[in-house]
Amino acid sequence: MSESSLLKWGGPVFNTTTVVMLIALVVSLLIWRKVGTQIKAFLDQTRAELQKCTWPWDPSQKGLKKYKELIDSSVVVIVASIFLATFITSADFILVKVIGFITRMH
Repeated sequence: MSESSLLKWGGPVFNTTTVVMLIALVVSLLIWRKVGTQIKAFLDQTRAELQKCTWPWDPSQKGLKKYKELIDSSVVVIVASIFLATFITSADFILVKVIGFITRMH
């Protein structure tokens, strides 16, 4: 490295990258000092709200019985999705045939 690319600062030699990294660290620490308390407050409030939630499992049960509500809800969603997909596919198939028949008549 040429001496023009180095910055001498009180004896030790710091290159430009080191100086930029130190400045970035100082700026980051200043920002964290200002915003860090807000982030901590947000995380504390989030934790408090999650403790108020009801979850779809019963901690007093053992094994798969513990997750009965969760499994039942998942089955309902999967079955409803299959019915909806079947209905949309059937409607699309029928409409394609009907529109194809109408356009071939002319």
